[in-house]
Amino acid sequence: MTTSELYALWLNRADIEYKQELQSITDESEIEDRFYRTLEFGTAGLRGILGAGTNRMNTHVVRQATYALAEYIKSIEGAAENGVVIAYDSRRKSREFALCSALVLSKAGIKTYLFSELHPVPMLSFSVRHLHTAAGIVITASHNPPEYNGYKVYWQDGGQITPDRCKPISEIIDRTAPFSVESMTEDEAIKSGLLRYVGDEVDEAYFAYTETLSQNALTQAQKDALTIVYTPLHGSGYKPVTTLLSRMGFNNVSVVDEQREPNGDFPTVKAPNPENVECFTLAKKLGETRNADILLATDPDSDRLGAMIRTNGGYTALTGNKIGSLLIYYVLSSKKAQGKLPSDAYVVRSIVSTPLADAICESFGVEIRTVLTGFRYIAEQIEHGNGSFIFGFEESYGFLAGTSVRDKDAVLASMLMCEAAAYYKAQGKTLSDVLGEIERKYGAYEEKSISFSVSGKDGMEKLSEFMKKQHDAPAAEIAGRRVLAVADYEKGTYTSEGEKHPINLPKSNVIAYESEGGVKITYRPSGTEPKLKVYIAVKAENADRAKEICRETEAALGSIIDN
Repeated sequence: MTTSELYALWLNRADIEYKQELQSITDESEIEDRFYRTLEFGTAGLRGILGAGTNRMNTHVVRQATYALAEYIKSIEGAAENGVVIAYDSRRKSREFALCSALVLSKAGIKTYLFSELHPVPMLSFSVRHLHTAAGIVITASHNPPEYNGYKVYWQDGGQITPDRCKPISEIIDRTAPFSVESMTEDEAIKSGLLRYVGDEVDEAYFAYTETLSQNALTQAQKDALTIVYTPLHGSGYKPVTTLLSRMGFNNVSVVDEQREPNGDFPTVKAPNPENVECFTLAKKLGETRNADILLATDPDSDRLGAMIRTNGGYTALTGNKIGSLLIYYVLSSKKAQGKLPSDAYVVRSIVSTPLADAICESFGVEIRTVLTGFRYIAEQIEHGNGSFIFGFEESYGFLAGTSVRDKDAVLASMLMCEAAAYYKAQGKTLSDVLGEIERKYGAYEEKSISFSVSGKDGMEKLSEFMKKQHDAPAAEIAGRRVLAVADYEKGTYTSEGEKHPINLPKSNVIAYESEGGVKITYRPSGTEPKLKVYIAVKAENADRAKEICRETEAALGSIIDN
């Protein structure tokens, strides 16, 4: 259908709120943007701006995706009986989309478990395995601005769906008329026994398991000596994070009052992203009042953790790479000291995460595995890889230990950060001291990720053209430095000094340049947002020089998509 035909169809068939929304639009370009494409269903599910249209998140798009998931589940013997579990975060319409999904599944004859209140991604991942369901759904747009929401699908291993499952679901979506999907009423679904609300038993199982991932038996006095400030940024983290910390004996926790309650408008921040230091403004204020040792923040679905640590009387924000490196060092050194480090231990990081992790693992005799960006690849290593999984992380503030959750877990990471801080404080060290210790042992590493956003059809085309150019004619010089090697993950080749070597990873639209002076620059279009992500990684003789080179490189890149 053409854009105008789709617009007319929605005016005729959509729910009343969406009809009224479309009728109020007078800008033709706005109509085109809403209908020039359908939201793409990928391994990260759906994500988009809320509103009417095929290129928006709304109940019709959610019903269509859920119907396709239901049809796919029914094609697998025994899967429908195992059912689906659904969670949601604090975003606008999250509860509505979750119930909408449950009622479509019920109509399809699939048993559905629905959390009665908002729950984070890691607890959904855990519940898939704990309840032995065929799949899971979580309604969230993670750390995006408030106008976004999304729909993520998990499979029976607790990880996000893989491409081989995503493709048939996407094909069913494409051939399903958007207004043909039927659903039950809530009363009908409950009476039929197909819809059940999840009780506290799953929460208790999650907390009990996560407690077992503690690395050190600290005294109560050592725990009480640590002062913590936490903010859930209006999301789903407040109850699980504070519950777990309390169960672990961390009683000196102050929560940022203005950001405690769930609120999909996220009124105190531009975007609820703990990667942005601006999100810590209120936490810093409270931290200074409480003389806190550490400040923690989780995003709305509580899979990402940000942290600030006390340094020289103030607070310094840690990157996801610094948090990941710190936790790897803490976990490996703790296990080694207790004789609990398995001989087949391994750690997993993404291709755009810091190589400092490699150096740390090497010193402990632990294997480091590198995977494509996307936590499902780390989950795949846990599910199918040999050896003992110890830790996995991505530079985008995602961390995991243990094997009963198969996605980023900021609830667990909050516990480990507090435990590490208390452990080292008992030795007279701050986390800043420990990071300095790591630098002296392994070298100075500095990383920076920047994003270049695009909008509309023209922006997406420009982004596509930019990446095509990189793959077709890789740069010989980047940011003023001569390129020494190119890793093209779409072609599956690593080229250095004129020689090509295979990259044994799935193909992905990513290209990385290694240049003179120990600088690596990676280009990767976001899988969930209309933007190009650029990753800068530097190793230098000291921290100041590494930071300086990072700044110089970022400035030299400029507005690369427009060049």
